[in-house]
Amino acid sequence: MSSSLLHRLLDSPDASLLIQQANACLEEEAARRSEFREWVSPAVKAEFINGKVMLHSPVKRRHLQSSGNLYKLLDTYVILHQLGTTSYDKGMIALSRNDYEPDICFWGSEKSVAFHEDTMLHPAPDLVVEVLSRKTAKIDRTIKYKDYAAHGIAEYWIIDPQKKIVEQYWLQTIPENTYALVAKWSSGDRINARAVPGFSIPVEAIFDNQAFLQTMKALVVS
Repeated sequence: MSSSLLHRLLDSPDASLLIQQANACLEEEAARRSEFREWVSPAVKAEFINGKVMLHSPVKRRHLQSSGNLYKLLDTYVILHQLGTTSYDKGMIALSRNDYEPDICFWGSEKSVAFHEDTMLHPAPDLVVEVLSRKTAKIDRTIKYKDYAAHGIAEYWIIDPQKKIVEQYWLQTIPENTYALVAKWSSGDRINARAVPGFSIPVEAIFDNQAFLQTMKALVVS
């Protein structure tokens, strides 16, 4: 909770009653969340967001290409340099209230050392990437944007596969966890991940297969 919202709540004369009502709602929501975790399967793309189950439709080829290219580059780099672990599409992260399946995640060694073969619910990653689609863009830019920052995710990339732009955000901890836009990168630019030491790629490699192949070769031989 932001400090301003907390102060407004505490200034209200019925703060105790409001908190009791909120706790009752959250207890009911937690029961539904447990049911969601029992129900969800690898065959279903779904998230639990603010008490609701959000089902996701199939995405367009440009979405698959951009997320797939970036994941392959990131995963290859992370494995080569033994930096931690990654996930693609179906890796679920469990935050304090919501369960998300981001397009791409990276966890450094400090967090990933605790993972095992049966791990299904993961902690907040160090880098999270969401690829926009018509149905998910609003959530990616509002609820997820705020939630990822609130839980201390150090870096957030939002990819627009139609405009071929990557928005890069870094976490600012003062006065409270919020994201600051580093830049909106496009073709001709090079993006450097703060959360993944040394990971630097041309933006074009995310959207163009020929650029992807050249970048992959450079990563492997470097």
